[in-house]
Amino acid sequence: MIRGLSENPMALAALILAQGACAGIFLFDVVLDGGAMQTLWPLDWHFAVEAAAVAGLIAGIAFEIRVLLRLLARKAHLERQVSMAASALHDVIEAHFRDWSLTASEADVAWFTVKGLPIAEIARLRGSAEGTVKSHLNAIYRKAGVSNRGELLSLLIEDLMDDPAEPAAPLSAPRSA
Repeated sequence: MIRGLSENPMALAALILAQGACAGIFLFDVVLDGGAMQTLWPLDWHFAVEAAAVAGLIAGIAFEIRVLLRLLARKAHLERQVSMAASALHDVIEAHFRDWSLTASEADVAWFTVKGLPIAEIARLRGSAEGTVKSHLNAIYRKAGVSNRGELLSLLIEDLMDDPAEPAAPLSAPRSA
């Protein structure tokens, strides 16, 4: 239940509104009860319990509002990060396609390949024969200097993994002292 609320900010907002309405009703009742009392001391136990419950409910609502605002801020932050990463990946892939001098058809097939579509699906989407797609894939692999889809994907994301200020050393390179 809690996890579902944290993944759905609108459900949490609706819960806060419902609790706010209840707090308003209870607060109104406490104010009426307090006004009807002849003296404040000795305090009626029923009034004290109601007042404490209203205070706790209002504190809970304040806490939930704070959690909701943090949740929304975190969601917005993560969406910005995903958008930036997707844009960077797109730019890296486009740069590689230009460097490899892919034709428009090859670039189209390469994009579908990067997205994980099988050859038959790529052929269907492009309205071409599977043999044509395979031919384009062979040209893409040759121009990229790889031999399969996995190597192609690895090559495309490699630039995102490396620190731009310092090229990554090969894993088998000896370390100098």
